[in-house]
Amino acid sequence: MYLIEIFLKGGLLMWAILFSSIIGLGVVIDRYIVLRKAKINIPAFMVRIRGLLKKKDISGAVSYCMEEKSPVANIIRKGLKKYKLGHERVKESIENAGRQEITKLEKGLSILASVAGIAPLLGFLGTVTGMIQAFMTIESLQGSANPSDLAGGIWEALVTTAFGLIVGIPALAFYNYFLTSVKKLVGDMEAVANDVVDIIQDTSSSATDYEEVEIDI
Repeated sequence: MYLIEIFLKGGLLMWAILFSSIIGLGVVIDRYIVLRKAKINIPAFMVRIRGLLKKKDISGAVSYCMEEKSPVANIIRKGLKKYKLGHERVKESIENAGRQEITKLEKGLSILASVAGIAPLLGFLGTVTGMIQAFMTIESLQGSANPSDLAGGIWEALVTTAFGLIVGIPALAFYNYFLTSVKKLVGDMEAVANDVVDIIQDTSSSATDYEEVEIDI
């Protein structure tokens, strides 16, 4: 009950900060679930894929990728579906799929970054407006105001800053954590994609010598 009273005394900006915190929490929960599901055992995945591709069991490799249901598996699956169309089509398909998967992984991170920046600013704004009201009180009392007349208004103003920081700091921490996780997944996708393209090139029955290229996702 005491916390509710403090919240209500913070003014209208407290509701704006609360709203931003709810949005931020929703993004955090969503990204945590998505990124957790996106992680797979890369070495084990590559051992299985490498074995299937060397046997030229493309349908088996596609089926295995469908079972994994991760961004890494998705881009390889879409690339292997173009296997019969040649090396370049496989490469292009993997690159396009990689860009799509990165977009999915980064979804909502810009919102979380906005919450991390806006919440503290709303808190500071609440403090500034509260201090303005405190000085207006001094003026209305013609400078004869005592500390008790101002103390209540000042601490109520500072509550918005505290609440804004309480929301903003965790939001920034989660944003950096998710951004690092996405970069790691992108690195894994690039490594796996290049490895798969190399395997396809090495095991190709075509007499054409393909130019060695790297996948840039």
